[in-house]
Amino acid sequence: MTTPAAATSLDADEERVTRAQRLLVHLGAALVARPFDPGTHERLRAFLDEDADAVLASLAALRRRPEAELRNRIAELAGHTLRSVGGTA
Repeated sequence: MTTPAAATSLDADEERVTRAQRLLVHLGAALVARPFDPGTHERLRAFLDEDADAVLASLAALRRRPEAELRNRIAELAGHTLRSVGGTA
């Protein structure tokens, strides 16, 4: 039996990067739809001024994780085990 992904919570770095990614995708879409909207520009500026450094630090921390740890974490979050086939996953 597998554990649903919702039962596994993200750690602080994963949460920070995930939230930032969602926000930036949303802001990117808003910029395409309304390129001169002052509110969108303000939200983007606020992110860059207040949150970008912490997000970049979290992203760097995630990138430093060994591949095996990342694979195990993906499997844990997905609720299943990734299996290697012929030495590669």
